[in-house]
Amino acid sequence: MRISSIIIAIIVCAGIAGFIFRNDLNAYLNTKDVIIVETNEISPEIKENKINKQKAVSVLVQKSNEQEVTNGILLRGQTEAFKSVQVKAETSGSVISQPIRKGTFVKNGELLCELEVGTKSDVLSEAKVALALSLDELDASIHQYELRVQAAERQKSLLKRGVGTEAAVEAAELSASSAETQSLSKRQAVANVEARINRATTELNNTKIIAPFDGLLESDTAEYGDFMQTGAPCGTLLALNPIKLIGYATETQVSKIDVNTTAGARLISGDTVSGTVSFISRSADPTTRTFLVETTVPNENYEIREGSTADIYISLSGAKGHLLPQSSLTLNSSGVLGVRIALNDKAKFIPINIIRDAEEGVWVTGLPDTVDVIIVGQEYVTDNSNIKVSYKVSQ
Repeated sequence: MRISSIIIAIIVCAGIAGFIFRNDLNAYLNTKDVIIVETNEISPEIKENKINKQKAVSVLVQKSNEQEVTNGILLRGQTEAFKSVQVKAETSGSVISQPIRKGTFVKNGELLCELEVGTKSDVLSEAKVALALSLDELDASIHQYELRVQAAERQKSLLKRGVGTEAAVEAAELSASSAETQSLSKRQAVANVEARINRATTELNNTKIIAPFDGLLESDTAEYGDFMQTGAPCGTLLALNPIKLIGYATETQVSKIDVNTTAGARLISGDTVSGTVSFISRSADPTTRTFLVETTVPNENYEIREGSTADIYISLSGAKGHLLPQSSLTLNSSGVLGVRIALNDKAKFIPINIIRDAEEGVWVTGLPDTVDVIIVGQEYVTDNSNIKVSYKVSQ
């Protein structure tokens, strides 16, 4: 009885195990069928149907027409005074004039500093007296020379008539020659005294230091009572009308720029100015390998300050291009710069080249004459993506 119970239990367990195995086998086979179906390659027809069923991406498009654009070169630079001169003393002496404060506009020839005359006027007076005496001595020597020349001529006449001697003629000629030497010496003395007068006059004139041109004082002039040695600065004067714009061009850029080319600039203040290129350096900066380019612009009201930052734009020959918002530029998967356009409700990438920046956007080339450029949404589409186009309304 006990053995039969055990046999019955074994049979029941085997039946249960067989049932579980059959279910697992069916599940395995069903799973395998699914895997086989899922790993089968999708036919091109199915792919195409899936693509066609993709939801179109909404984009904003700007219709752009190619137009004339003035090409140019943009240089970063600054303003610089047309002339900057430190006016210095050319003689020594104490300052007897009141200082002129910096920022004052002065005219050419206006007094900046005046030094005490001291003994300079006395030196000039003495030189003038010495000149008068020297002139008198010169006149006397000339008269003496003329008399001795006449005496020598008489001796020669007497010798011809047989009543004179050669010795007398020689003595008279030597006397005339000596008088001529004395006359030349007196002439040299006069020249020396005249040079003294010129120096004394210059020294006297140098006691007044004047402005060499119209301009603005960049510093106060020397204070009253200061003693100025020769070469000491009286003040610094800036010529700001016209004013220069200083920029540096690369080796590629400088070959395209010519003197007298029209140029403009936008200052850090937002003001715009225009002028012409006045100088192009023939020697590159040894460190940056760039070339100095100077543009001269009028500054009649002295509103442009020296040292202000300026974006200098130098015009070149005309070209054609499209003016697009900078935000419309994008990169493709290869990192190439371009834009995406709308063509038959599909997106398409086109590479572009930048001509120059502009206040309204950026000028580019490489596009058809007329093109619909995606300006919003280009980041969410690729080539051949379906798009739903909306056009930007012109302002």
